[in-house]
Amino acid sequence: MTRKTQTQDQHAANASEYGACEVFFDGSCPMCRAEIGFYRQQGTEAAFHDVAASPDTLPSSLSREAAMARFHVRTPSGELVSGARAFAELWKATPGWRWLGRIAAAPPLVWVLELAYRLFLPVRPFLQRLWRRFAR
Repeated sequence: MTRKTQTQDQHAANASEYGACEVFFDGSCPMCRAEIGFYRQQGTEAAFHDVAASPDTLPSSLSREAAMARFHVRTPSGELVSGARAFAELWKATPGWRWLGRIAAAPPLVWVLELAYRLFLPVRPFLQRLWRRFAR
């Protein structure tokens, strides 16, 4: 068994211990916290890791900076995905949303969703400021 396969097997064991996937999110972002709260209420089969509060929960292949800048999910098989693919994996793990996750993961839709996510990222800091201002 190769080192890479051993690492993937360990990630798969960790993910199955938590549920369907592991979610790495920016807990310092009020929008992200609200969205993750929603998924938790839906009964999503996942472990949620707040990267801002606990950077030690990150896999070795993911830096804190990358995790804070983009949404990441580790699948049960140990694959680390980000952006639109990560959302599709999260939806697959969420009751009532699994159908959407399967559709969103398929090309060409995943490509369109990734483009939309990349267009959203530069606007995110502005939206965070608005959220904080009006949430008081």
